[in-house]
Amino acid sequence: MDAAEFDRRARGTHVDWIPSDLVARLIEHGHLDRVRQEASSGDWHCARAWVEQLAAEDRQDDALAVLAPYIEAGSWDAARAHAELLERWGYEEEAIAFAQVLSELGVGEGAAFEHLARLLARHGRGEEAFELLRPHIEEAEFAAALVDVTEGLGRDEEVAELLAARIEAPAKRWPNAELGVPEPDNAVDLLAVVRERQGRVDEAIALLRARETTSGNGRGRLADLLARHDRVEELRAYAAEDSLGNASTALAELLELRGDIEGAVEVHRARAAQSPNQAARLARLLARHGRGTGDRGAARPAVGEGRR
Repeated sequence: MDAAEFDRRARGTHVDWIPSDLVARLIEHGHLDRVRQEASSGDWHCARAWVEQLAAEDRQDDALAVLAPYIEAGSWDAARAHAELLERWGYEEEAIAFAQVLSELGVGEGAAFEHLARLLARHGRGEEAFELLRPHIEEAEFAAALVDVTEGLGRDEEVAELLAARIEAPAKRWPNAELGVPEPDNAVDLLAVVRERQGRVDEAIALLRARETTSGNGRGRLADLLARHDRVEELRAYAAEDSLGNASTALAELLELRGDIEGAVEVHRARAAQSPNQAARLARLLARHGRGTGDRGAARPAVGEGRR
């Protein structure tokens, strides 16, 4: 394969590559030569699997050699894999130096920059990570990294002030938009994280309550916060007004954890008729406690619920 075709495949989407589950089966059934050949032809899924195979055999130079042409083709995934291998093998300084080069080159459109900051923090250089990220607090991913890398550094109040300033000075996202959206747009959530780890839970709750929405990654941030701190009655009140059902889910899980199975059942049952997802959770709850699906109000799981 010529360099141009390799570059096209290495930079391409997964449509150009053998599916990762099929690659795993090829390795499982001993077809390592096929995986190696496809890796050398620009198939990233095969390359990643082949690199892991070589790393497991402690063939460090060979593993890095597989990644090299992908890195030259501009693949951030390959560059990150290279850095992660160096770190895994205990070459921390080499991993940091490599990540610094990637960051300076702008590989991964900022991903290398964040990777470098988190790498520094993992290896006792949190202050450097803080100084690296602080000027970029207006960008959501870097603000989140800043909050993460400063945990335990004694910088919480300083980070909180930076975030509060961003909330108080909202920016326009487009020419005709009115002021009101902070940059970064996760500033409120992040400030709540900082206040919670400072032990200022009431302030964290107030911040999340003031948000128009507190959902994230399929769960409610406020609901999860209330559950973490065993605020059952507040969570119950929130569940009564939360149309998304996140609070009900968190409440039922908390009640189950506390041994109040009947309470958890009633929470799910109250919403089961309106929500297939809640009906599925109710069915699973009953099954976990040997109640079966014959229990009054139980329902079959919604199609696809188990994959969410």
